[in-house]
Amino acid sequence: PFVYRLAHEEGLGGWVRNDRGGVELEVEGEASAVERFFERLGGEAPVLASIAEIRREPLAGGEGGEGGDGEFRILASAGRTAGRVSPSPTEAPLPLSPASIDAPLPPTAVSPDIGPCEACLRELFDAGDRRHRYPFINCTDCGPRFTILRRSPYDRGNTTMAKFRMCEACREEYEDPASRRFHAQPNGCGECGPQLRLIDPRGDVLARGDEALRGVVEALAEERIVAVKGVGGYHLACRADSEGAVGRLREGKRRAEKPFALMSRDLRGALELVKLRAAEGGALCSRERPIVIARRRMNAPVASSVAAGCRDLGVMLPSTPLHYLLLGDLAEAGHGPGTEGVPERERGAALVMTSGNVSEEPMVHRDEEAVERLGGIAELVLGHDRGIEVRADDSIVRAVDPAASERPLPIRRSRGYAPGAIELPIVSPPLLACGAQSASTFCVARGRRAWPGQHVGELGNWETLKAFREGIEHFEELFEVRPEMVARDLHPDYLSSAYAVERAEREGLECVAVQHHHAHFAACLAEHGVTGPAVGAIYDGAGLGEDGTIWGGELLAGDLGGVERAGSLFPVRLPGGEAAVREPWRMACAWMVAAFTSTAAPTPPPPAAIAGGVEGGRWEQVGELARTGTASPVTTSVGRLFDAVAAMCGIRLAVREEGRAAMELEDAAALEEKDAYPLAIREDERLVLDARETIRAILDDLDRGTPVGVVSGRFHNALADGTARALGELA
Repeated sequence: PFVYRLAHEEGLGGWVRNDRGGVELEVEGEASAVERFFERLGGEAPVLASIAEIRREPLAGGEGGEGGDGEFRILASAGRTAGRVSPSPTEAPLPLSPASIDAPLPPTAVSPDIGPCEACLRELFDAGDRRHRYPFINCTDCGPRFTILRRSPYDRGNTTMAKFRMCEACREEYEDPASRRFHAQPNGCGECGPQLRLIDPRGDVLARGDEALRGVVEALAEERIVAVKGVGGYHLACRADSEGAVGRLREGKRRAEKPFALMSRDLRGALELVKLRAAEGGALCSRERPIVIARRRMNAPVASSVAAGCRDLGVMLPSTPLHYLLLGDLAEAGHGPGTEGVPERERGAALVMTSGNVSEEPMVHRDEEAVERLGGIAELVLGHDRGIEVRADDSIVRAVDPAASERPLPIRRSRGYAPGAIELPIVSPPLLACGAQSASTFCVARGRRAWPGQHVGELGNWETLKAFREGIEHFEELFEVRPEMVARDLHPDYLSSAYAVERAEREGLECVAVQHHHAHFAACLAEHGVTGPAVGAIYDGAGLGEDGTIWGGELLAGDLGGVERAGSLFPVRLPGGEAAVREPWRMACAWMVAAFTSTAAPTPPPPAAIAGGVEGGRWEQVGELARTGTASPVTTSVGRLFDAVAAMCGIRLAVREEGRAAMELEDAAALEEKDAYPLAIREDERLVLDARETIRAILDDLDRGTPVGVVSGRFHNALADGTARALGELA
């Protein structure tokens, strides 16, 4: 549509169409007008346009086939042929230079789903507009994209909107070059587009349209739990200030401790929940609409069980018009923060808005599954008849420096960002990468582009593995990647590794096992467009090392193709194996055994914060495991070091979710603390970050009654300073 308008403004003839390699067009006219056209093409592109490359080829008069009468047309989309530019509509081939013949075009970029634009929001709340309160309002600048797309190119017939026949008014907009909805593929209205429906746990439809929305608002006001269909799947929602509703939601989802995300109606409402600085506020209001992690306000009107023990909250703004209506109506009903004495359009409101699933299962996105899988948790389901082809959970970001203007780093990359491509610093063969086990995703690549898939989750059950497989199939179709090679994690027991091996054997593909921390290292290089050499610190919970031990605190030196393990955290035992992940006090015991090996007592006595929380004799038994190595593999995991310090401080002796102890230790840190504990760096076969002296200093401080916040701050500073010194030496 943009090309069409531009060509008409410059008085050019020709044609434009989507093809699976991008947008293909032909223009003809005065040379000066053609040059202005190309200048404006790159400089005035629409909000959602991403122009990676413009290729120009001169055509002799009439060679392009269509055109010649001075008119400019939009033609039907064409498929790709043998990796080259598609023939023109009359089958006369476009003249190609040898370079362009040899260089296959990249597949068409697929836009992520984008939150409602300001123009659509104005219409949504304008009582005189024909789309007043229409929950699926969209235009070429916003709305669903990736999650409704069945196949490329992005035309209505290839989306889940294909079944909706536009009414006369919508068809006129769709065909009017001056309209904001000119060729907006999800275009529709209350007469011809998708409709809401309210469903009870038995699957019976209770109401439709605006009446369905009113029913959900009443249920939420009464502190009930409802399932709401979003753009990438279903959410489970309840009032954020209701301790009872949040407790029932935790019980239903089987999610004991992990914080819930909140959705606020607007920025005003969000500011009553969290403190926002430049980078955080920018991310919250961005078109991607991610969950933003920010420091909670002391008086934030949310139930304590939303994020117990956390100084931060995860907050997002509505990602669909339906969410705007839902939170707006709830605020109008007098519920949610910021409602008293505030005009309706400016009122805030907050709901818990968490993924519609039971913990460790994928987000529900099919209507037929919503009642079956969520009916035991939600008392009502607010659905609609616009299908979701691909699930996409909410993205999560966090500002590294909240005072800076840089975009925050993604913690979870999904709705709003996927399936955006990453430009690679190398040329890749057609490739599938299968990732690891936790926080799983996948990636396909070819040429100089890689397409990371949306967040999948923990590959621990059949449902999640099925979502993983479906996501791979969809990406391979969208981006025309037929893998010649499959990459997998070095760990053979991951379900992602099993999938990669089975796929490679079935299709005769090369299968490459990649060491876990080298994969992290190489991904960071590629993300920044470099190949190396470099040194890097890769810290996590666990990954199988090349020597068969559990790595997790690694200093690597090398490049995309290979690395040397140049350093690591001091290795200690993991007493009881996986039990040490669930019981951080075991790691405290292991680190204390390592820190006091020269003492007469085989196992040092537990710190005061642990002594009362561990049954008699168990501390000594675990100490014996750590000393002898029985059922206790060696680990260099930094994550387990955090667990140990958290247990020594009395923050967490046991966890239900990995990483919880480390999160709460970070939350406890006194940010103003500048001192750091000693952290020795010594050379053995490699550099070793020897935290044994750090452990001894921590215990001394705790014995003196030093506040836990100070201890945590000094520990974080010690690890940061020690890492920087070690990397400096290696560099």
